[in-house]
Amino acid sequence: MRRSALLIAACALACLPQPALADGHVETANEPAATDAQQLPPLYAEELARGREFVDMMMTDGVVVPVPKDPGGGYTHEQHKRNFRAIYLGGQIYRITGDERYRSYVRDMLLEYARLYPTLGDHPERHDQYSGRIFWQVLNDAMWLVHAVQGYGDIRGTLSAEERDNIDNNVFRPAAHFLSVESVDTFDRIHNHATWATAGVGMTGYLLGDQDMVDRALMGSDKSGEAGFIRQTEILFSPDGYYTEGPYYQRFALLPFLVFADAIERNEPERGIFQHRDGILLKALRTTVQLSYRGVFFPFNDAIRDKSLRTAELYDGIAIAYAQTGDPSLLSVADFQGRTVLTPNGMRVACDLAAGMAAPFPFRSLLLSDGPDGDQGAVAVMRQGSANAEGEPATVVIAKNSSQGMGHGHFDKLAWQLYDNGNEIIRDYGAARFLNIEAKRGGRYLPENTTWAKSSVAHNTLVVDETSHFDGDVRIANANWPRQLYFSDTPGLQVSSAQIDNAYSGVTMRRTLIMPAIPGLEEPLVIDLVHAASEEAHQYDLPLHYSGHIMEYDFAADVNVASRPVLGEDNGYQHIWVDARGSIEGGAGALTWILDGRFYTYRFAVSGPVEAILGESGANDPEFNLRREPLLMLRAQRDGEAHFASLIEAHGSYDGAAEQTLDSRSLVESLTHDRVGGLDILRLTLKSGQRYAVAVSHISDPQQAHETVLDGETIAWTGFAAMVPLAAGDD
Repeated sequence: MRRSALLIAACALACLPQPALADGHVETANEPAATDAQQLPPLYAEELARGREFVDMMMTDGVVVPVPKDPGGGYTHEQHKRNFRAIYLGGQIYRITGDERYRSYVRDMLLEYARLYPTLGDHPERHDQYSGRIFWQVLNDAMWLVHAVQGYGDIRGTLSAEERDNIDNNVFRPAAHFLSVESVDTFDRIHNHATWATAGVGMTGYLLGDQDMVDRALMGSDKSGEAGFIRQTEILFSPDGYYTEGPYYQRFALLPFLVFADAIERNEPERGIFQHRDGILLKALRTTVQLSYRGVFFPFNDAIRDKSLRTAELYDGIAIAYAQTGDPSLLSVADFQGRTVLTPNGMRVACDLAAGMAAPFPFRSLLLSDGPDGDQGAVAVMRQGSANAEGEPATVVIAKNSSQGMGHGHFDKLAWQLYDNGNEIIRDYGAARFLNIEAKRGGRYLPENTTWAKSSVAHNTLVVDETSHFDGDVRIANANWPRQLYFSDTPGLQVSSAQIDNAYSGVTMRRTLIMPAIPGLEEPLVIDLVHAASEEAHQYDLPLHYSGHIMEYDFAADVNVASRPVLGEDNGYQHIWVDARGSIEGGAGALTWILDGRFYTYRFAVSGPVEAILGESGANDPEFNLRREPLLMLRAQRDGEAHFASLIEAHGSYDGAAEQTLDSRSLVESLTHDRVGGLDILRLTLKSGQRYAVAVSHISDPQQAHETVLDGETIAWTGFAAMVPLAAGDD
């Protein structure tokens, strides 16, 4: 048979229905039982080879199941992680190839766990975490079960009755009991830890034909529906598919959500799990992809900044979602990942990708509501500029006007980020943690996650009186969130505006971000309006965490060269080195930096005197846990209202190899800000002499007309915001 015919046959087999067996296990052995990679589509063949390489390496060392003793990153922790991956992959490889070596290895590994598991109590490194048995926290035990039960399912039917009973009753039943009964506080939470636990228990129930186990997983330990997997789909996602803990945890939680949903669909299709709540799980998968730039997730909350679409949790997710929808844009994501999974779903992805059926993923501007009813704030994503080969625009602005995100949330209401030219320009710190690096507190969250990363000053948001939002109290923060006032994705004038009234007692904060297309200026240009109102006197600090090397600034400043003072004593300020301070009576100034051959100028116009503070993170850090990253802070002392208007302008280029520089200085001559009767008017004068006003009414009615006169010049527009050309000045 020729290769093309074999490939067609393999792909046809992948699309066959997968019936449930009598014991509740889903038969998935629809791939061809062949090892010749030429019979398989390239992506699938590569995945099979990768899996075999890993499992072969594991088999070389024999079955190694150590007594658990280490925290994250330690030897026993990592060995048990490798083991569950080997069980998972070994079962799949046996199902695909029929090679008895893999079946025997998985069997022997599980028999060794059957010997070990009944002897285990609380993990010795539990500390303040919910303790696991195999791992230091119960979450990792749940992850072990989700993976191991899939690999077990691929070989269980080949085992003797004695072997099956031993593994069923000494590994999988007690593991499910530990998660759903002994760890009921975790199991019944509305949280990603519980998602993993319910998925592992439910899939075990299907495999063992235990409907009671399945029902507890779906409906909670008491089967009331107030907890469990179904309830989690209703509480943890907004109607737009945004996961309350943020993109990093959305990526992490999607594997158990989608893998368990796939098992539900195959065993109990009458539940219509993929249609539940208007298809929320498939919507969440697409939203997860939207919450990325060049494949890397926006690092909201306790995020490890390295995580991208190239992550194991999403290989299964993309394959399952594609099998359910046939959406060709998901194939382009799989192509970017360069990975799939060794399931019929993965085979279908690989076949259709090989057949040239992929379409670009529709990255776009959008507003993602937060909260189960969509009324707990929102995340605004604004994209513009030329697209890369994957169809993703060059520039994106993120306005984080969402809820706290539970215990993993940061105190950063109305924060924002900017990406451009393949880089993060205005940064979010993410988590202070070196995941699974034992030298750094066993891979756990570091103390600086609380003292720096979660603090408001570590983010691009307004800080009042050197105190974090909600005084750093997560219970108060979880009960409050901003209001998204306005959003527009109109090309050439994208806008997000939000307000919060209770991050500080007696202080109202509003932030409006605008991406206008102004002739004569390069993209991106971002305008930022921050307004604070209070009946009391306050100190207002507006930090900007940027990436790059300072080129110049246009205000006088005292530079610290002999010593490096610290900005404050608490709430994150104790971690800021002060490099320079400048008092600016007129409130206007600019700072330019360079990153990856492109220049960026931050230009500000503050109502009244302002202090500009140039600093860097890393003070009071004796263990060198923090990254050293620069910041510029604008500080204003105000009795009543405070207004900060600014823009970030990208301009020019630098080619070090060619020794060529173009437009290294800002193309904007000046920026002024006026606030008239609740209207905000920013006037820009370009060095070319062109002049423009960006006018904001803060009124959503698109038909309502507005007009004001400044310096004898009439500025008129309709709707929330507009870009208004003005009479040109002198060249």
